Amino acid sequence: MIPVLIVVFFLIMASIHVLNEYERGIVFTLGRYTGVKGPGLIIILPVIQKMVKVSTRVVVFDVPPQDIITRDNISVKVNAVVYFRVIQPDAAILNVENYMYATSQYAQTTLRSVLGQQELDDLLSARDKINQNLQQILDQQTEHWGIKVSAVEIKNVDLPQEMQRAIARQAEAERERRAKVIHADGELQAAQKLSDAAKIIG
Repeated sequence: MIPVLIVVFFLIMASIHVLNEYERGIVFTLGRYTGVKGPGLIIILPVIQKMVKVSTRVVVFDVPPQDIITRDNISVKVNAVVYFRVIQPDAAILNVENYMYATSQYAQTTLRSVLGQQELDDLLSARDKINQNLQQILDQQTEHWGIKVSAVEIKNVDLPQEMQRAIARQAEAERERRAKVIHADGELQAAQKLSDAAKIIG
C-alpha cells in the first residue's frame, strides 16, 4: 500500500507546474497540440501530456558584424541589435523549429540585403530611416512565427582605413573652407565699418 501511495504522490507532484507571469506553456496531449496555459498554477498529466515553456519577455539579440558591400562598392563591416518578443506562444512553437535561431538568422540576412542597397552616405547619415526599414521587414517576416520585432538599431559601421582617412581629409577641408568664409566675412564687415566711419568724418 505504501509503495502505491508513494507513486501516486510523485505523480501528483510531477503534474503540478507553476509558470511565471511572463511565461506560457504550450501543451501537447499524446503528441497533439491542445492549448496554451499560464501564468500561474497548471496541471500537466504525466506521460500523457507534455509542456513547452515560452517566455514572452523582450529578447535583445546582437547581430554579429556583417561584411557588406554598399551600392557604391565600398566594403564595410556593420553590426546591429534587434529587439523582439513572442506575442503568440503557440505559433512560435508550432510554425518554426527554433524561433530564436530563425529570427537571428533572418536578421543577419536582412541586414546584409538592405544595407547592400544603400550608398555609404545614406548608411552614415540616414540611419534612423534604415533602422525603421529593417524593423518593418523583420516584423513582417516573423509575424507568422508569433514574433513581434519592436526595433532594430544599427550599432557600428566600420570603414576601411583608407576610407576613414579620406573622410577625415574631407572634414578638415570643410573646416578650413568655413574658417576662410568666416574670416573673409569678418574682413568685409570691418571694411564696411571703416567706410561708414570715413563717410561720417568726411
